[in-house]
Amino acid sequence: MKRGFYTIMAAQFFSSLADNALLIASIALLLQLQGPAWLTPLLKFFFTVSYVVLAAFVGAFADSMPKGKVMFATNLVKIFGCLLLFVHDRVNIPGFAPHWYVLAAYAVVGLGAAAYSPAKYGILTELLPPEQLVVANGWIEGLTVLSIVIGTVVGGLLIGPKVSAALLSFDFPLIDTGVDTAAEAAILVIAGIYVAAALFNLAIPDTGARYKHQERNPLRLVVDFAHCFTTLWRDKLGQISLAVTTLFWGAGATLQFIVLKWADQHLNLPLSRGAMLQGVSAVGIALGAVLAARLIPLKRAVAVLPVGVLMGLFLMSLIGVTWMPLVYAILVLVGAMAGFFVVPMNALLQHRGHVLLGAGHSIAVQNFNENVSILVMLAIYALMIRLDLHINAIIVVFGVFVATAMFLVMRWNAANHRADPNLDRYIGEAKH
Repeated sequence: MKRGFYTIMAAQFFSSLADNALLIASIALLLQLQGPAWLTPLLKFFFTVSYVVLAAFVGAFADSMPKGKVMFATNLVKIFGCLLLFVHDRVNIPGFAPHWYVLAAYAVVGLGAAAYSPAKYGILTELLPPEQLVVANGWIEGLTVLSIVIGTVVGGLLIGPKVSAALLSFDFPLIDTGVDTAAEAAILVIAGIYVAAALFNLAIPDTGARYKHQERNPLRLVVDFAHCFTTLWRDKLGQISLAVTTLFWGAGATLQFIVLKWADQHLNLPLSRGAMLQGVSAVGIALGAVLAARLIPLKRAVAVLPVGVLMGLFLMSLIGVTWMPLVYAILVLVGAMAGFFVVPMNALLQHRGHVLLGAGHSIAVQNFNENVSILVMLAIYALMIRLDLHINAIIVVFGVFVATAMFLVMRWNAANHRADPNLDRYIGEAKH
């Protein structure tokens, strides 16, 4: 791997760690404000809205300048969002309840993340040859999942009684920090982690890749995005990988909240300990990602599709388990299956997108689809919570949906290969 790849990994690690720690701190802030339970999944909903609304524009933005600069600027937006969360009790907007302000402030962090994503993935296709993309994605996804593990653990520790007490007892001489609660202390620490990520962004090398002059007219950008969208969905390899990654990220975002709710209702674990279970499943994703990077070459990416069906079926076994070692084992195994099938699919999608559209534009299309999936699935989950559906019933519905959807994608892929038995020859080629 080229030297700059490791700087990209470090920047991604700290930025993703902060994202996941901030989610836990924001949930704690909502609980502190005594908001209704169905608002909790809407945190992720508000975070994700920017990915969808700005999809037509962030690709052009990512391709308009060196991607290290894009990543630095967007991390600054995340830091600003943290500061907005921190001052939640100092802002009084008539008719605007405090918990809605928290959702709006968290959406600002999502705005930075939406603009950050095309740059962090697009730079891989600029820096590395196609044959290294699965390995690179294995490392990036493995490290990202490690940051999820550490981020959720850090978030849980920061709002936990011991660490929060230590943070709240610390005073700067002659300075009133205004830190009064565990959530506020956690948010300040997380802002510092975003600063570390921004410093690594500054060290990312310029790959030298330059794209044609980027359109600035909003209407033309929307038209251009629509063209990119249809191009990727019409490509018989792109459509399968896009369908899988769209399903995976929607399911993964929803699973975060399902695990927290299940830990609370089924295992009687508080938020600080329930967050640790997210880290356990993330360990499995990291293991599956690394295994896929070692075993699955880009040309055999579609061979992992059956693993997605197994993951959905196996997830339903959670409803009858209370013994913690078995809980950990199931979460690790489900995570490993998820990591094993999504890494090759992600690499294939990046390759086809780069060949057909260009790095930033293809990632923007990918983000749009994945985050529409997240919005829809989180909205459905929030509705099920508001209807007071039992968490075990939600898990069964969720598992059956994932398994069925993956089975249909397998049938779709088989039909594509029957229509063109030599379809896989396009993998690695410059044009299709």
